[in-house]
Amino acid sequence: MTDILAVIKARDPEQREFHQAVQEVIESVRPVLDRNPEYRRMAVLERITEPERVILFRVPWMDDQGQVRVNRGFRIEMNSAIGPYKGGLRFHPSVNLSILKFLAFEQVFKNALTTLAMGGGKGGSDFDPKGKSDNEVMRFCQSFMCELARHIGPDTDVPAGDIGVGAREIGYLFGMYKKLRNEFTGVLTGKSLGWGGSLIRPEATGYGSVYFASEMLGVKNDTLAGKTCLVSGSGNVAQFTVGKLIQMGAKPVTLSDSSGYIYDEAGINSEKLDFIKKLKNLRRGRIKEYADKYPGTVYTPVNPSSDCNPLWNHKADCAFPSATQNEINEKDAQNLVGNGVKVVCEGANMPSTPDAVNIFLERKILYAPGKASNAGGVAVSGLEMAQNSMRLSWPKEEVDNRLKFIMKSIHKTCLDAAAEYGTPGNYMAGANIAGFLKVVNAMLDQGLV
Repeated sequence: MTDILAVIKARDPEQREFHQAVQEVIESVRPVLDRNPEYRRMAVLERITEPERVILFRVPWMDDQGQVRVNRGFRIEMNSAIGPYKGGLRFHPSVNLSILKFLAFEQVFKNALTTLAMGGGKGGSDFDPKGKSDNEVMRFCQSFMCELARHIGPDTDVPAGDIGVGAREIGYLFGMYKKLRNEFTGVLTGKSLGWGGSLIRPEATGYGSVYFASEMLGVKNDTLAGKTCLVSGSGNVAQFTVGKLIQMGAKPVTLSDSSGYIYDEAGINSEKLDFIKKLKNLRRGRIKEYADKYPGTVYTPVNPSSDCNPLWNHKADCAFPSATQNEINEKDAQNLVGNGVKVVCEGANMPSTPDAVNIFLERKILYAPGKASNAGGVAVSGLEMAQNSMRLSWPKEEVDNRLKFIMKSIHKTCLDAAAEYGTPGNYMAGANIAGFLKVVNAMLDQGLV
């Protein structure tokens, strides 16, 4: 298996994030391959780590000054063994092939865990929506969709939102798809409620993460009530993580953005969260304004030269990294454990480095990898697809109950798989093994394609 990783690294030496995601899975599924020698003979690892299709295209668009700009567009269609490709679109300057391949690879296993019929994919662009007018964002999205529309469809590939792609961007993308294809189908999820969106979809990733943490604590006969929680990020996932934590009696005390983070020892309550939502969603302001409004809050700007993130160096019970990949390094993990954190539940995709994960596993804290704990978002995207197919809309309570059931099911699936393959209580191993088994068995059923 190390030979497979060596081949991947030699073939694409610059794709570090992808290498990291693949290595984690390869190490976890070693006992599965030992027990099932036909998997090696059928080269399932070599096949599952190679995308079925990589689409790369230019996106020319015009800014408000009449200047033509050009960005790169991507879509990674990773694996369709159990359903149409499903995964978000990310618009951010950091987007490149490595990041999207790692996200698509993770998405394959995450989608498999939801029990819904969805394959894995990911896409996006190095376009930055920050500071752009609505008209500039619209022109970019329309140009982006002019190419992407050739490759997607309700039974082929169903993109969603991700970082930099919210309701505004989904609306512009869908409008151009509808114009080009002359059809109204559920080809994008995360749509507005008035034209095919699902209730609970904006909340789903954050809510699902908290539901998963609650299930983990339940195994220890404990609850989230009264727990002090560290949350990173201040976008969609972080906001609804904080909201659900408040509902369940916990006390979230941190939020962050690319400029820095706030620590509110008194706790972020519903009124303060409403301010955050208006600040970030409507005014697109910076998190520092929270500290200006609420005395007693400490704001700490980002220090690029620091070897750790001070957000993770506060006394707390639980941590919910909900910003971006590799935001918790080895030193951060040591700080979390040293400050009494017993639960780390990932709302972002791969926010912990391998060294950080090793510390969590060695110290036997309750650690939930993102492919399990943040699967709520794509789960409700799958429910949105189902509602679109039936041309109906389920009430909020029904969607929320289905989300709770899915997260409970994922939790049990991870524990069962970990126990069956000799790593009881290891959610990372359980998530990787359970997702891997479902996908590779479907691949083998469908022949060498």
